[in-house]
Amino acid sequence: MLSLGLSVVGATSAQAAESLCIPLLMTCSPDDPSTPLTDVGDTVGGLIGLGDDTSPGLGAPLVEPVADPAAPVMTLPAAQLGGSSLAINGLKSLSLVTVPLADGSRATVFKIEADQFVIDDFVLDVRNSTSPSLVSTSTQMRLTGNAVVYVDSVTATTLGGLGISLLAPTPPPGDELPSQLLGVHLGLVGCTANLIEFDDSHQHLYE
Repeated sequence: MLSLGLSVVGATSAQAAESLCIPLLMTCSPDDPSTPLTDVGDTVGGLIGLGDDTSPGLGAPLVEPVADPAAPVMTLPAAQLGGSSLAINGLKSLSLVTVPLADGSRATVFKIEADQFVIDDFVLDVRNSTSPSLVSTSTQMRLTGNAVVYVDSVTATTLGGLGISLLAPTPPPGDELPSQLLGVHLGLVGCTANLIEFDDSHQHLYE
């Protein structure tokens, strides 16, 4: 098990940041906007009860993002994070925010705060057009304690088989976000937590 205390989008050496991007561990070079790893098929626009930005669901007004003063400096494109399941324990809030980027601009993302995130069969694919692809895998990844995840896309399936598709700046689903999701793919922009743990982790660099 690999454990990282207080890990954020933070920096390592400049040389490493120029060659690959690991949102859990370092600041990365900007590139083209990210795209999901796979198409999950038939999905609902937005999340349960929401519809989409042109026809929002009942009780779901369009939401303007607000600047997050606590967010670290991040970069795009987002890394693609996949897992067979995602458990969100102690969900505190889900909001649409803007975060600072290394080039001085700001990006709109979803900020999800919880006591803990647990992802089974974790796969993190980090790539851009000018550097090798780094794929990290783990049987389970856990973000524990004051856990915050910043994402620009979410695709998943509920336990009942309903497809979910969420892209910033789609209105956030508030307390309707399920605590258990299957077949998860996230556009991970960054995350922070008191403790980040990986079980049976491996990394492979693809030229």
